[in-house]
Amino acid sequence: MEEKGPVDDDLQRLREERLRELEARVMGTSGGVIEIVDNTFGETIGNHPSLVIDVWAEWCGPCRMVAPVIEDLAREFAGRVTFGKCNVDENPRLAAQFSITAIPTLLFFANGMHVDRVVGALPKEAIKARVMRAFG
Repeated sequence: MEEKGPVDDDLQRLREERLRELEARVMGTSGGVIEIVDNTFGETIGNHPSLVIDVWAEWCGPCRMVAPVIEDLAREFAGRVTFGKCNVDENPRLAAQFSITAIPTLLFFANGMHVDRVVGALPKEAIKARVMRAFG
């Protein structure tokens, strides 16, 4: 049996990265953050098996602190986890459905099921750890 060397490991890693990039392009998720609205919420969670929704508002200072973190994580997890933003002022049904009482709130959905929630402006590494815990 032939032993795998460091070159083989590098090639495999590059193949996997390339595959994720291609999947992201095909799925239309190039690392961008999608908009989540009341009318298409059910369809959206059905189309994205791993989804994180940032519930925010324009007037919310902590929400402005979390926004660039969500954009960074969307690029980092492109092709594996979809990130969306939902303006709470424009989408009251979603806010009511998930009892949003403080923002920013991050909602985590795995295969259409609500699996986790983060309330408040956490640092990037803390949010990333929750993403990895929720979606492996």
